[in-house]
Amino acid sequence: MQKILIEEKGCDIVMALGMPGSQSIDKMCAHEASQGIIQAQLMTNTHIIEVFVHEDEGKDENELAMAHERRTREHARNVIKLLFNKEQLQREAGTGPEAGLCGCWAIR
Repeated sequence: MQKILIEEKGCDIVMALGMPGSQSIDKMCAHEASQGIIQAQLMTNTHIIEVFVHEDEGKDENELAMAHERRTREHARNVIKLLFNKEQLQREAGTGPEAGLCGCWAIR
């Protein structure tokens, strides 16, 4: 699908959202999906931003929904920076909150 968006619809960048389950087979399928996303990026020379929230990242549906929304918004902000302000994105790399439920600190 991402390749079609890029080649036929003229998208400059694509976000691929998914929510794999918590079982080992689900994690394996998510890994295979990631490999397909990487292949599509290489075939099109275009960024495809993967936004996956695994089912076991939250205690309940509300927590998962919040994680998915937050992660998607954070990635979308980075997409805008990637398209229009790469220098800002480079400066901020490794310093912001991890997209998801919890935060992280700057890499030292």
